[in-house]
Amino acid sequence: MNKSSVLVATLVTAFLIASRTILMAQQPAPAAPPPNAADAAPVPYVLSMGDMMNTLVQPRHAKLGLAGHGENWPLAAYALVEIRQVFAGIKKAQPRFRGLPVAELVDAALGQPMNAVEAAIKQQDPKKFAVAYDQLTQGCNACHQAVDHPFVVIKVPDASAFPNQDFRARP
Repeated sequence: MNKSSVLVATLVTAFLIASRTILMAQQPAPAAPPPNAADAAPVPYVLSMGDMMNTLVQPRHAKLGLAGHGENWPLAAYALVEIRQVFAGIKKAQPRFRGLPVAELVDAALGQPMNAVEAAIKQQDPKKFAVAYDQLTQGCNACHQAVDHPFVVIKVPDASAFPNQDFRARP
């Protein structure tokens, strides 16, 4: 094959590739498949008050009690901060429940008991902690009564639901 034949073959190949690219670009895109529920954009899940209480508050309440019972004061202090933070979030996420102001209910039912728990933790006093924690627990139940949920009864934990965490104080 001589040089001019190679040049012609190269030009023809280039022309064919360019023509094919232009023709493909001019063709309409294949029709999109019909929308499918599986392909739809996800809708954010909004936690209900029950969801928030069961997943955010109740485990922290239990961990606080277990840490205090184990006289693990740093862990108890941490658990109390966690409870306060989660209630701050709940107050923002759901300002009213059953027509009642959540912030006022929480503050009235739990404000003083949480302060008493905090004082007992700072004093590292297991007896004061037990009394204050019981007050906190009863505050939870008083709030449940106020929102017409008397069937939701919280108690001082008598066993750990967290077998993978040690609540005892460390030397």
